[in-house]
Amino acid sequence: MKGVVFVGNRQLELQDFPDPTPGPGEVVLEIKASGLCGSDLKSYRGPPGGAAAALGLGAGATVIAGHEPCGVVAAVGPGVDAKQARVGQRVMQHHYRGCGVCHHCATGWMQLCVEGVKEVYGLTGHGAHAQYMKCPARTLVPLPEQLSFATGAAISCGTGTAWGALHRLSLQGDHTIAIFGQGPVGLSATQLAAEMGARVIALDTNPERLARAEKFGADAVIDPSKTENVVAAIRELTHGLGAHLSLDASAAPSARQQAVQCLRTWGKACFVGEGSTVTLDVSSDMLRRQVTIIGSWTFSTVGQAECAHYVADRGIDVDQLFTDRWKLEQAEEAYRVFDAQKSGKGVFLM
Repeated sequence: MKGVVFVGNRQLELQDFPDPTPGPGEVVLEIKASGLCGSDLKSYRGPPGGAAAALGLGAGATVIAGHEPCGVVAAVGPGVDAKQARVGQRVMQHHYRGCGVCHHCATGWMQLCVEGVKEVYGLTGHGAHAQYMKCPARTLVPLPEQLSFATGAAISCGTGTAWGALHRLSLQGDHTIAIFGQGPVGLSATQLAAEMGARVIALDTNPERLARAEKFGADAVIDPSKTENVVAAIRELTHGLGAHLSLDASAAPSARQQAVQCLRTWGKACFVGEGSTVTLDVSSDMLRRQVTIIGSWTFSTVGQAECAHYVADRGIDVDQLFTDRWKLEQAEEAYRVFDAQKSGKGVFLM
């Protein structure tokens, strides 16, 4: 089979790999949709193995990219119970492998494994930018029949990450939330928060993304590059009080700072974007306003399933996230377009 490999410095190759065979406790998925995620760009843009090394995971062997897998179970290995996986089942995949038995793994948080995450699919283990993908059966999450494979791929990282962050914030319908960055994760947060009844203020420097945020339910939009004082603009939209909640999906130091400073007293900020730093005045920005800052790293298998059921039950059109649909052989063009970060989300459809 062919698989997409990031060879570094904005270069990729379609390389040949043997079709995988499942071992004990494993399955092979026939991939139907594999999403392009903003975190893939760290591997695409950087030196070979740079993204894995930055996360403290080392730089291992050449691997197939793609960590938003969705497809159909094509084969099951020895010891896989039919309740866990069966041939022909529509599934998403939780793209981490832990020890499988510690408290975190047992509750679906394999990325938090006490022994350290063993594998991140698409980064240190073969991912979903290929026809087939092998993984432990315990990492599978059923895909509701109402949802497309593309929606399942989105929930497998970007949309699921937004869902996890909103739940970390305990979002309620009477809240106003400021969402910084309207890439795939931020736009997913806008779509879900609006569906949950919250008032959404969406921020981005790209006019196309702000227009999409309005389409996805944002009540107000702000372009920080054209706004003299972002914090003051958010306060003006909230009766001078500030937002109840904020979510930063941009990882920009200035946006993180504004996400904290724009909150009202007792507000909560959630950082989702990976990397970079932030500088805060602890007294004025946090202590004297009783502000809480939360970090949120993706989601559990339980959260992934809950997100999928919520999307299905509410009829949320997650497929609207995708502005570009590609075949695997178009991988070079797909990542060139995605790298520009001017459009919405891209997905490979097999």
